[in-house]
Amino acid sequence: MSLNGKVAIVTGSGQGLGLAYARELARQGAAVVINDVNADTAAQAVAQIEADGGRATAVVVPVGTTDAAKALVAGAVDTFGRLDILVTNAGILRDKSLLKMTDEDFDLVINVHLKGTFTCVREAYAYFKEHNVQGRIITIGSPTGQRGNFGQTNYAAAKAGIVGMVRTWALEMKKAGVTVNSVIPVAATAMTKTVPYFQKAVEADERGEAMPSFFRHDLGFGTADDVSGLVAYLASDEAANITGQAIGAGGDRLQVWTHPEAATTEYREGGWSYEALQENAGQLFTAETLQSYGEEFLPLPEGLKPAQPAEAR
Repeated sequence: MSLNGKVAIVTGSGQGLGLAYARELARQGAAVVINDVNADTAAQAVAQIEADGGRATAVVVPVGTTDAAKALVAGAVDTFGRLDILVTNAGILRDKSLLKMTDEDFDLVINVHLKGTFTCVREAYAYFKEHNVQGRIITIGSPTGQRGNFGQTNYAAAKAGIVGMVRTWALEMKKAGVTVNSVIPVAATAMTKTVPYFQKAVEADERGEAMPSFFRHDLGFGTADDVSGLVAYLASDEAANITGQAIGAGGDRLQVWTHPEAATTEYREGGWSYEALQENAGQLFTAETLQSYGEEFLPLPEGLKPAQPAEAR
């Protein structure tokens, strides 16, 4: 097993995607620090990993503050003697359209996702530097952070910010031999269960059946386990040459996302005044040069369309 002797922290790992990441890291030989805000949930996750033959402990703390980050690192070092891997998965949702989103809705999501990633990475990197550990940091992004999504101003800002921090940290950590990447998962979660488009995929997964190929292949949508292999690989010594990347995983699909690059470049001597832009706008801003935004899903095949409620028929 490639992660034998390694110790990992996975934030927000009591259930869902985070638990899948933690179980795979443990399956590959790492000892794992489980993190959740609910002690019973965290204890059940630890028991599940131990039942699988792995090693785990729990640190029950809400991610966001520096004190929480310190407690997580201390939990790893005090229990297992070291720290090698950090996966920043913890997050919450407070979805509302812009005019309905409150300051609290915005601040809560930013605090857990964005600040929580910042504080945990800062604390882990300080440990890596002090102890000369060529550690692995895997942050968790989202297609929403890459493309935007209706009703998710707070979440989109946090997830886009995480990828921006990853690019910066890759520069800062390179000399120390520490890698940092962002994984962009596309998988069945509690959130996707509420989206009618994914109904047939989620139902198949809940029955223990393989999702239809349309979801797994065409959409790159799958289970949490489909993402966990990438997380574990990026945590390994074999991935020492991969850093500063946003890599998507879902179903049968793997994607390396591009970094922002100029789609088109035009020059004008003297610069672009208001009048010059008026005169040239038709050639500068066209359907080919303006960029798309948001995610557009393929039409569902007839047999995979969600069942309509009786009153809607």
